[in-house]
Amino acid sequence: MQSPVTTNDIDALSSTRENHYFDRKSARIRPEDLARHLSAMANAAGGKIVVGIEDGGEVTGFGRQGAREPELFEQCAITECTPAPDVSCRRLPVVSSAGRDDFVLVIDVEPSADRVIARRKDGAVFLRQGDKSRELGYEQIRALEYDKNQRVFEDELVEDSGIGDVDREVLARYKEILGTDAPDERVLRARRFMRDGRLTVAGLLLFGECPAAFLPQARVRVLRFDGTKMETGERLNTTKDVTLDGPIPKVVDGAFSLISGMLREFQFLGGDGRFQTVPEYPEFAWFEGLVNAVTHRDYAYAGDYVRVSMYDDRLEIMSPGRLPNTVTLDNMRETRYSRNPRIARTLVEFGWVRELNEGVKRIYTEMQKLLLNDPTFSEPGGSKVQLTLENNIVARTLRQRDALEDRVPSRVLSDLGEYELAAVQIAFARGRVTASELAERIGRTRRSASSVLKGLGPEGRGVLDWHGTSTNDPRQYYTIA
Repeated sequence: MQSPVTTNDIDALSSTRENHYFDRKSARIRPEDLARHLSAMANAAGGKIVVGIEDGGEVTGFGRQGAREPELFEQCAITECTPAPDVSCRRLPVVSSAGRDDFVLVIDVEPSADRVIARRKDGAVFLRQGDKSRELGYEQIRALEYDKNQRVFEDELVEDSGIGDVDREVLARYKEILGTDAPDERVLRARRFMRDGRLTVAGLLLFGECPAAFLPQARVRVLRFDGTKMETGERLNTTKDVTLDGPIPKVVDGAFSLISGMLREFQFLGGDGRFQTVPEYPEFAWFEGLVNAVTHRDYAYAGDYVRVSMYDDRLEIMSPGRLPNTVTLDNMRETRYSRNPRIARTLVEFGWVRELNEGVKRIYTEMQKLLLNDPTFSEPGGSKVQLTLENNIVARTLRQRDALEDRVPSRVLSDLGEYELAAVQIAFARGRVTASELAERIGRTRRSASSVLKGLGPEGRGVLDWHGTSTNDPRQYYTIA
């Protein structure tokens, strides 16, 4: 419930700016008009309404001419709303602007977690947005019902779909998991993925051969950028852009193979004198983030798709739609909730999904094991959820450089060019470097790489030692001098 109000708070109630959680109303307001604001706050995050204070802050109370009986407002949630929201009322003694002993009515409105609250008079539904209580249209009401689990989008039937749209390979995998050889349509009906000859949204997403043909938002896009931000125009820095669509099991398989093949490894000399190889990100962290995004996203939100963006210093996984129902950024490590329970259950059977909070907790743990920063969850724009993993490449490079300076003086390292430094780093991390390895690293020809190595060798700077029988020896390599 809201915190108690005392007489010392009357100045704050009069002067506080109206906002998402707070509103003032005259005692002359009609009960059905007050119901508008009760509905709006209950459908949002709850809040407080004070009756008896004008919009401008004047304390007029209930002794003012034209004021209605306070019982009408105290009973308003029951008589004017359907279903009745959870509210509590208290009368707060005040001295009105006319100098009379009076009171105002403070109504605390609890958020409705599982019901959409409407005005009884006309069935209108409202939602608090900023300091306004706005009436919702049909599609907005339906989206709110999905969010509060009154309606489940994944159970809606997909028009014009049928058994011919099923990916038989994925369904065969699922039947093997279930240990059944029953006919395909019977299995889908038994698991509530098909009704009346049509696939449900969940059935289409999990087993449809091409879900994006019916739901264009049902896809995953993976992008790789050269640098730490996305550039456009002449400075376009996208090095990989792949869109995956199809049934969720195939999309997850494809995304795993694609992303794992694009991730890097770092090598540095550990405290025990041995070379250590660490991944850019722990596999569990990014894969769990991807699976969570696909499993728990708001598929009713048609404006966007799951997106994985890889930068030099971080990986971002964006899932369309707000966090589901009672889950918040503050409680997501402890709260269990699934917007798409049938999809989640099926992916559990495939061996991928864990309880939402269990997986999130382990993402934190896995990042900490690699001495990386904690993952960051955010809701940019309020219409999507984003997980950001930082690879801490700067710190890892510094660790490697610190150890490297034990072998090569810092004054020599600071004088090296970009390609020369890359050659020395490879030689340090791997114990040796060849022209082919350097050419791949710097994106130049083998001949250019050979020239760089020769310049660092005994006849050049003397930073590297050369090993080979002749300049044409295919097995020749260099090590740190």
